[in-house]
Amino acid sequence: MKHFTLRQFAMACHAQYFGPEETLGQEIRGVVQDNRQIEPGFLFVAIKGERVDGHRFIPDVYEKGALCALSQQRLDHPTGPYLLVEDTLQALKEAAEAYRQTLNIPVIGVTGSVGKTSTKEMIASILSRKYCVLKTPGNLNNEIGLPLTIFQIDACHEAAVLEMGMNHFGEMHRLSKMARPTCCVLTNIGTAHLEFLGSRDGIFQAKCEIFDYATPDASVFVNGDDDKLIALADRAVTFGLGEGNRVRADQIEKLGLDGVRCRIFTDESSFTVTIPLPGIHMVYNALAGTCVGLSLGLDTDEIRAGIEALRPLPGRSNILHTSHYTLLDDCYNANPASMIEALNILEDTKSRKVAILGDMGELGEQSPELHASVGRHLGTLHIDLLVTIGDKSRKIHEAAITAAPQTHCMHFSDSESFLKEKENLLRDGDAILIKASHAMAFEKLVEALRA
Repeated sequence: MKHFTLRQFAMACHAQYFGPEETLGQEIRGVVQDNRQIEPGFLFVAIKGERVDGHRFIPDVYEKGALCALSQQRLDHPTGPYLLVEDTLQALKEAAEAYRQTLNIPVIGVTGSVGKTSTKEMIASILSRKYCVLKTPGNLNNEIGLPLTIFQIDACHEAAVLEMGMNHFGEMHRLSKMARPTCCVLTNIGTAHLEFLGSRDGIFQAKCEIFDYATPDASVFVNGDDDKLIALADRAVTFGLGEGNRVRADQIEKLGLDGVRCRIFTDESSFTVTIPLPGIHMVYNALAGTCVGLSLGLDTDEIRAGIEALRPLPGRSNILHTSHYTLLDDCYNANPASMIEALNILEDTKSRKVAILGDMGELGEQSPELHASVGRHLGTLHIDLLVTIGDKSRKIHEAAITAAPQTHCMHFSDSESFLKEKENLLRDGDAILIKASHAMAFEKLVEALRA
């Protein structure tokens, strides 16, 4: 954070202050909701969650040197200053909005159904060739994560790349109000969150709430190959593989798990680049990053270098080489489009191919059919072994048995049951895809196979 005092924070969220008057003039060094992250001079936000009430940690944060606590409960005999508000989460958002408006740097907001995190990482990698960049840590893209990320923007930062995720109407509107993006990137409109948004048209409508508080001169970059996003072409620069896109790619060469090579065309020139992560979706990410880079003054040499410097995140197309297997760790989250893309990447490997797939969440009434669509897609591939885990993924298993007779299919109710049988199913040298929605906790499965 830079030059934002406790008094400014209190005024922004209409808080009642309890503590020494002189403390109000001190600048806040950071804002966190996790008591384990407290450092001297930080403000602690006590949020009452479904399982844990942050207010219980207020005495602990004072011992660690917290400047102040933000509370929605009146405190008896506190050992440090605190701000009292009706709702700490709402207060956090109001203060983040106020802090954002003190900043004068490019803020890139990234949203879409699939690929938000990998696109955010690509854009940040490219911009880092010219600027000091703050990017959303991991997947902190919701109404708690976004304001906490905004408060991490410091005096050294020359640009910020903010991932913005939602699953209900109105949520993106509130995120945009905090972020005030100067650049909006929309990756695609898929089927994630159908349970709450009803249809792809509903998802498109909800994603477009990002424009509600974008700056009046905000640049807009959208995937021109997406049948919904193309409706924004009159106000946006489009990127994609189709000829009609302003920034496009061709000569795509898959390099297996080593990545993908392509030629990227802009209005002024073209260049060939090797993207170090696999999948056609990474070409789209590179195109989005090229759009943002050009808009902020980078040349094509800087953009190419940024693309080729990209590194994976755990759980996001992360390639892990173990003594027995090559793991494609893509277990952080899943929806039908991303699962199919991950299977296509596995298809490009030269080893025996194993797909371990779990349940996908938030698909609403269409969940059985969307799971089955993944199973049917296996009929177009040559995957040696399919392992499905979980109640919903049984539909993948059932569809694959019919559509993919070339694939040996096994279904398990839980990961523990599979691990008991893994010695009979897996072989040394296997390339193994691991993918499911985050609630399946497949990261534990990844660690078990790494061991």
